[in-house]
Formats: sequence, structure tokens, C-alpha cells
Amino acid sequence: MKFGVCCLLILGVLWPRFCYAQTEDPQTAQLEELQRELAERQARLAEQKASAKELEAILKESELAIGRVARALSNTRNELQTNRNEQSSLKAERRELQARISAQQAQLSAQLRSAYMAGNYDYAKMLFNQEDALKFERVLTYYQYFSKARQDAISLFRNDIAELVTVTQRLEEAERTLTQLLSRQENQQQELSARQDDRKKTLDQINRQIISDAQAVASLQENEQALIRAIEAAEAARAAARSAEVTLVGLDQVKGNLTRPAQGRVQRLFGQRRQGQVRWKGIVIEGRAGSPVNAVHDGKVLYADWLKGFGLVSIIDHGEGYMSVYGHNQALLKQAGDMVRSGETIGLVGQSGGQAYPNLYFEIRHKGKALNPTGWIAF
Repeated sequence: MKFGVCCLLILGVLWPRFCYAQTEDPQTAQLEELQRELAERQARLAEQKASAKELEAILKESELAIGRVARALSNTRNELQTNRNEQSSLKAERRELQARISAQQAQLSAQLRSAYMAGNYDYAKMLFNQEDALKFERVLTYYQYFSKARQDAISLFRNDIAELVTVTQRLEEAERTLTQLLSRQENQQQELSARQDDRKKTLDQINRQIISDAQAVASLQENEQALIRAIEAAEAARAAARSAEVTLVGLDQVKGNLTRPAQGRVQRLFGQRRQGQVRWKGIVIEGRAGSPVNAVHDGKVLYADWLKGFGLVSIIDHGEGYMSVYGHNQALLKQAGDMVRSGETIGLVGQSGGQAYPNLYFEIRHKGKALNPTGWIAF
């Protein structure tokens, strides 16, 4: 009897727990399934992020290569212009020499005809038949002058002929150099096009990996923070290595009169909504690829390198806490530490940083705070 009661008591205690365990199993299984799915999604997301980082590294290298080729192409174009100017100068010099030689030939021909006509007379007889010393001296002086003038003309003629040969050789060398420069330019242009095609393919892959607006906003915020960190690093570098021989006075005195950083239409304005809650901290100027990017005022280049989201970026210190930022360059023509003047070309308009069209991203900052550029530049 006691054994039966004990069994009933044990069953009474364990049965509810057993029943509860039976009802809990499906929920536990569902939770585990959700956790497995979440883990798989997180793993896929981690793979996508890793892949995106690899693609961003490829994009960075591609855009840096585009910058190098574009800079080399710009230098080649400058050399071509110098070569054409030199050829123009040499051709003008050759025309002048040819005209001078023609005149000298005519003069020598006239002198030779005169000498030939005088050759029928005996020079010694003419001298010794003079009745007085004065006439003798006059005839002697005449013939000496005539002979010297003829020798001078012949010497000048020979010098001009030699100079013409030299100029012609220089011109031929310049033309050979021009042919080489044109070939180099064509190769560089083809390489630039190939690099840009590679960049576009990489960019398309990156864009396909953007899954949602939230990721895009997070990326924009990360890019902005990267730019802020770059500016802070540049400010620290400026404080650590301030140039004693140059005084930068800021931008207060030139507000409203700063040089336009690039030619083109302003596509995005300061303060406009960019995506989500992110707003533009500068302006975007749509321009022609390869056109000049100019310093808005005198200053010192603090940063010139590739930066995620902004591509090839140049940051200029103008003093008194003022800085200007130039992003999406195709190539950077100035290095960190270079002094620049207002209007000086510091880069070339491009699409670096994953841009769909050529543009310049431009900011003005004062002590780290972004300012509206339209109040500083006459657009």
C-alpha cells in the first residue's frame, strides 16, 4: 500500500514536468532552427563583407593606377605641346636662315660678277701706273676693302649654311620625338581606357553587393568618419610640422572671392539630403574627366592619397583652422607638403571612389566643422 502511494506521488510530481517537456520540444527545435538560420545569414554577411573589402582593395588599386596613368598622360600632353612649340620656333628659324642665305647668294653672285669683270685688268699694272702716292693708296684701299667684303660674305654664308644644317637636324630630331610621344600618348590612352573598364567591372560588383539602404547609409557614415579622421590626422601633422617660412592667414579675408575649384554644374548642394538621415557636407560639381581641379586659395597640401568613399583626395590647409577638401580626383598632381597658390592645378576631375560620372566633391571646413561652400565661392 505504501509502495503504491509512493508511486502515485512520484508520478504526480514528474508527470507535469514530463508533459511540459513534451510541449517544449517543438519550440526548442524552432528556436534552434532560427538560430541556425541566423548563424548562416551572419556567416553569409561576413563573407559578403570580406568579399566587399577585397573588391574595395581592387577598386583602390585600379583607381590609383588610373591616377598614375592619367598623370603620365598629362605629362605627355605637356611634352607634346612643348615639342610643337619647339618645332614652330625651329621652322621659323629655318625660314629666316633660308631667306638670309638666298640674299647672301645674290650678294656673292654680284660680287663674283664684279670680280670677273675686273679680272680682265692687271691689278699690279693698275697700281704701279698711278702717278702719285695718293692715287696709289686709294686704289690699294679699294681692292683691299673689296677683297675683305667678299671674304666676310663668304664666311657669313658658310656659317649660315652650317646653322641651317644644325637647325634642320634638330627639327628632324624633334619630329622623331613627336612621333614617339604620340605613340606613347596612344598607349597611355589605351591603358587608361583598360584601367577604367576594369574599374567599372569592379564597381559593378561592389554595387551588386549593396543589399539595403541601411547598409548604404552605414557606408556613407563610415566614409564620412574616415574623412574626418583623415582631416584630424592632417591637422595633427600640420601642428607637428608647421612650416616656419610660410604664414597661412586663413580664408576670412577672401570669403566670397575664392577661386572656383572646378568648372561644371553644381549637382549636389551643401545640406541636401543624401540618403536616409545623412546630408551633404559639401558640394558636388559635375565636370569633364581630366579637366583641372584648382586650389581655391593659397595653402599647403596636408593629405594626398586614396580614401574609401572619396577616392583620390587632396586636403589643403589655409591656416587659422581653415581647410579645403577635393575628392573623386582622377589623378593628384601635388603631394603632401607641397605649397600651392590660388588657382593652381592640384588634380584632375575623375570618378574615383566609385562614382558613376566624373565630378569633384568639394568641402570647406573650419576647425573640423563643415561650412557651406556657396557662401565662400562665386558660382
